[in-house]
Amino acid sequence: MVAKEQVRDSPVGWVADHVRRYVETDGADGHEMLPGVFTLLLTTRGRRSGSLRRTALIYACEGEAYVVVASQGGAPDHPAWYLNLRDDPQAEVQVGAERFTTRARVASAAEKPRMWATMASIWPEFNDYQARTDREIPVVVLERI
Repeated sequence: MVAKEQVRDSPVGWVADHVRRYVETDGADGHEMLPGVFTLLLTTRGRRSGSLRRTALIYACEGEAYVVVASQGGAPDHPAWYLNLRDDPQAEVQVGAERFTTRARVASAAEKPRMWATMASIWPEFNDYQARTDREIPVVVLERI
């Protein structure tokens, strides 16, 4: 019998608490973070450590795909999960109780304005985050495989 690989949750305390509640309740506590603001759990493989890393992200649906924003609150550097996906685009996603494998891609220049507007309508702070940093914040599309 093969032991299940350990997943490391976000090092940010409140995010780790959110993830723990989400996992323990199959999303009953955490899928809807605030009224109208839904989160998914994204598990990536660490590009340097090789460990599985999990975080919670606000999302929108785009057809059959899920859209997330690599904002990191407007920090000058991309979030680790985005860098992990850049190196290995395959990831595990949990939406509510459903778990599935995805392949990530950055939204195209043609797609991004529309997707950004959708995400900013859900979480207006995304616009503040972009104004706070010199980097272009990527919009990431997670497509089921």
